[in-house]
Amino acid sequence: MTKINPEFEDQIPTEGVLSVSADVSFISDGFPKYKLGPNNQILEEPKENNDGPTLKEVVERETTHLSEQHKRLSVRDLASKFDKNLAAAAKLTEEAKLREVASLEGHVLLKKLRDALEHLRGRLAGRNKEDVEKAISMVEALAVKLTQKEGELIQEKFEVKKLASFLKQASEDAKKLVNQEKSFACAEIESARAVVQRIGEALDEQDTTSEASKKQDVEELVEVVQEARRIKLMHQPSKVMDMEHELRALRTQIREKCIFSVKLQKELAMSKWAEENKSCLYLIDGSETLGAYLRIQPRSENAPQLSKCAIQWYRVSSDGSRNEAISGANKSIYAPEPFDVGRILQADIISNDQRVTVTTACPIDPAAGLGSYVDTLLRKSNTEFNVVISKVNGQDHPSHSVHAFHVGKMRMKLSRGWITKSREIYSSSMQLCGVRGDITNAAKAMFWQARKGLSFVLTFETERERNAAIILARKYALDCNVMLAGPDDRV
Repeated sequence: MTKINPEFEDQIPTEGVLSVSADVSFISDGFPKYKLGPNNQILEEPKENNDGPTLKEVVERETTHLSEQHKRLSVRDLASKFDKNLAAAAKLTEEAKLREVASLEGHVLLKKLRDALEHLRGRLAGRNKEDVEKAISMVEALAVKLTQKEGELIQEKFEVKKLASFLKQASEDAKKLVNQEKSFACAEIESARAVVQRIGEALDEQDTTSEASKKQDVEELVEVVQEARRIKLMHQPSKVMDMEHELRALRTQIREKCIFSVKLQKELAMSKWAEENKSCLYLIDGSETLGAYLRIQPRSENAPQLSKCAIQWYRVSSDGSRNEAISGANKSIYAPEPFDVGRILQADIISNDQRVTVTTACPIDPAAGLGSYVDTLLRKSNTEFNVVISKVNGQDHPSHSVHAFHVGKMRMKLSRGWITKSREIYSSSMQLCGVRGDITNAAKAMFWQARKGLSFVLTFETERERNAAIILARKYALDCNVMLAGPDDRV
């Protein structure tokens, strides 16, 4: 707490401090040293020059410092004393007011007494009248003394008021000083807290750095051990090479056997399917792989012409209990799309109230390399494909110029140079699927309804780009809580 010096000072007794001889050297901390010079003369060695204070000066300075500390009072104690003196001054003021009231009452009484004596003096004569006059003179003398007392009381009241105002001002100054020192103390405390926090952060950072350095040292040690093992193995090259050749040969054999096993399973399923459908009038021809297209072919000359039959394609559930009609797929040609992967496709041919059902021999397989291609495109924020517009709102488009089809994370856009055909965000009114009609290059074509009343049939350069665009658009739309599918598809 900050201290101030009051006007009074205590004298420090100095009688107890003994005088010290100036010949004693406190710096040397010992007696002077001498040596013999020429002709056996005694010479004193030169003293080392030391600019530091002597021990005597240090003692005097510490004594003065302790004396100042002894004489200083705290600001809070001083403010308390000022408050006490202010209360005493207020009490004196109240007493002065009471004296003033008493003096006023004394004047009133003396006036009444004088009036009574004047009345008696007019009615009396002789010696009694003289006594009354003497009493009147005594009353007047009392009135003069009372007036003098009132003057002294007024002067005393003025002095009390002056003292009270001085003490009040001093008390306010002391309180201001206390508040100022309190704010300084709070600022110092906050500064100390900030320093402590910075020190803690520095210690945490040092711990983190040490842990990171330890981890790095361990990783470097592991790398050194691995390098040592590799060098050790290099001294046995024949053994290592033999193991590598054996592993490579085993991998090749396993891959060939897997391919052969899959091929045998497909041939077995095809032969079994052919036996079951030997009497069927139609069959589905084509590779059952995403990116190819399937075609219904008659198996006998007695089969009705497909142009005179009603055709409907279905997706069969994995357990075979439910068929999902593919809206718009009513032609003899159908190109599978990503929704069809892993599912068996079925086609119903109706002629003269007779229904003939044909199915694929096995589920639709995914296209080779399509997954890695889509993963590469997902790393981009926007993907662009070159397309040709085949139809607009169901009508053939006469122009076969190349357009740019952009698939983004929030919207899709179809444009040619600076001209934008359509630019729409993903919404519930948007539809997207493979083409389901009889169209050239059906495996490369895609149906896109940008919004109600505006639809396109787009033909891509390759089957892989068409399927990748469908997968990308459905993935980005799902991130926007929108399911992109074909017309009337159940998703």
